[in-house]
Amino acid sequence: MTNFTTVDELNELLAEGASVRVLDVRWRLDRPDGHADYLEGHIPGAVYVPLDTELSTHGEPSEGRHPLPSTETLQTAARRWGVRAGDVVVAYDDAKGLAAARAWWLLRQAGVDVRVLAGGIRSWTAAGLPVATDDVTPEVGDVVLDEIGGQALTIDEAAAFPASGVLLDVRAPERYRGDTEPLDPVAGHIPGAVNLPTGLHLDPEGKVLDRITVLKTFASVGVTPGSSVAAYCGSGITAAHTALVLDEVGIEAKVFPGSWSQWSNTPGRPIATGDQPG
Repeated sequence: MTNFTTVDELNELLAEGASVRVLDVRWRLDRPDGHADYLEGHIPGAVYVPLDTELSTHGEPSEGRHPLPSTETLQTAARRWGVRAGDVVVAYDDAKGLAAARAWWLLRQAGVDVRVLAGGIRSWTAAGLPVATDDVTPEVGDVVLDEIGGQALTIDEAAAFPASGVLLDVRAPERYRGDTEPLDPVAGHIPGAVNLPTGLHLDPEGKVLDRITVLKTFASVGVTPGSSVAAYCGSGITAAHTALVLDEVGIEAKVFPGSWSQWSNTPGRPIATGDQPG
């Protein structure tokens, strides 16, 4: 089963009145609150999901910028979104699926049938499909979520991971090398991690490239079917997208949700720089 839904498939599901719940997860580093964009135009029936408060929690800097929510917090949020037992959930954003992938990663662990809308809201509007401007408040759902967190690495597990598998740093190369760090106190990467920016898997519209191309890209850094692989990024959002792409080609991956924001804010953690794992 694919992790993605096309705009035509979603439009058909909605027209049929299927049990589908659409989530608008608009979030970007430069615009973390996407509610205003949602109100300007969203897929009819879609519920706005604030990533910072419902798909993550907040703590000390040493926990990273987007720590995982508890299962209870996520379940309360999912019920607010109107998710009921047996629903298909489709998440989208306006940032090439990066934010929507965070919803996919969490809800999939929780036992929900969840997909990401290929191309996001831009593909929907490009197809000439209608948008709505209301603030959707659905009837509270009854979904019961499985415990989440089993696909997440702790900081110690992330540190040890390169000894037995491939730890992917999916940030931009200049951040991996330590040339620049716009958000965190120290620049560089986790020793032993290899760089593979998640954008390499996407076309200009934000859709994932074909399976053969994606597999070749992963193979270039030693990730093949059956590999032990985990991903991290700045704060655990983009890494979930790499996990989504890996799953789509049949490779299971874990995510270090604390990512560089946790590593760089934890005293005593070693830092590597340059274009090699170190």
